[in-house]
Amino acid sequence: MFKRFAYVGAIGGLCFTMLAGNGSVQAEQTNPDIIPGQYIVTFSDTVSDPGPLAERMASRFGTEPEHVYSHALKGFSAQLSDAAVERLQSLPEVVSIIPDQRVSITAQSLPTGVNRVEADLSPTARIDGVDQRVNVDVAILDTGIDLDHPDLNVAGGVSCVGGSADDRNGHGTHVAGTVAALDNNFGVVGVAPGARLWAVKVLGDNGSGSFASIICGVDWVTARAGTIEVANMSLGGGGSDPAGSGCSTGNGLHDAICRSVGAGITYVVAAGNSATDARSFVPAAFDEVITVSALADFNGRSGGGAPATCRSDVDDTFANFSNYGADIDLIAPGVCILSTFPGGGYNGNYSGTSMAAPHVAGGAALYKARNPGASPAAVKSALQSAGTLDWNNSDDRDGIKERLLNVRSF
Repeated sequence: MFKRFAYVGAIGGLCFTMLAGNGSVQAEQTNPDIIPGQYIVTFSDTVSDPGPLAERMASRFGTEPEHVYSHALKGFSAQLSDAAVERLQSLPEVVSIIPDQRVSITAQSLPTGVNRVEADLSPTARIDGVDQRVNVDVAILDTGIDLDHPDLNVAGGVSCVGGSADDRNGHGTHVAGTVAALDNNFGVVGVAPGARLWAVKVLGDNGSGSFASIICGVDWVTARAGTIEVANMSLGGGGSDPAGSGCSTGNGLHDAICRSVGAGITYVVAAGNSATDARSFVPAAFDEVITVSALADFNGRSGGGAPATCRSDVDDTFANFSNYGADIDLIAPGVCILSTFPGGGYNGNYSGTSMAAPHVAGGAALYKARNPGASPAAVKSALQSAGTLDWNNSDDRDGIKERLLNVRSF
């Protein structure tokens, strides 16, 4: 796994109810963003010096101005009782009173990773700020998902570690947002915006679990093979691809995933973050899955040269922590990725092959939405064929230049 940092930002809208001078006081109580008891008082333009008048008015009602406005507006803001507002609105100098309210950023960000894989050019993703949802189902086998996050379309889920499938760690919610955050003009947008997400909690709140809990999740997903088309597993442990062929090798984790792939579900997994050969990690070493290494990309564009942001690395190169080797099928952005976070927030400081894999899972979701009958093998082949070699592999230890995910044609 990797070190996690917490940064949460709130999202809100902007609207208010005008209280006209010499009229009734009717704050819109249904607006949750209104700050109780806080008002903005606007004076007539005939008031030459708003400061002293604001002080006198506020003092009269046992309060003081928070702000005094003298140029763009004449007036003040302050904490006021209902009785004070009633009295103030009757004064000839007062033009209007509006309840104050909380606001925050409402623009939608295009994360660097989503930009680099050119999801914004995908005709299926249709990223344009309008909430048009990709018709596909993706399971996130992880720490759960924030089930109430306003930027995610969570269809349901299960916990294999007890309790709810709700995410109290952050990892699973971050992964889910990269796959499918909504294209809705706020927060972030994912590679396959609005895809239906299934929270399959196989890791506890501390981010750890067991093969048994992971097999439980794979079993649950396989039972819903008629609904779920893609599964992301940004997790792993020590192990290797078992000897033998087929789905009866005696290795429970391998055989479960093998049979799930046989049922038609495309599995995308993280290569691991130990800067070593992925053949020593599972499920990354399994042939049946799509194994993803991480690219360091700090500006969403090729060419290199962008300064590092949340961690030290070199732009447009193989991430210095990423596993490598013949088991790697694709590379995708995985450094300083911005995505959703529990509590309705967002986090831009996550790095790891855990962050690279969901870009590919989103790409698989786009392809399945356009080609619903495609087998997992066909999905892998299509993703690799569409990938580019437009990155610098000078620091890739195995010398194999994997194709970089690109979904503009999906």
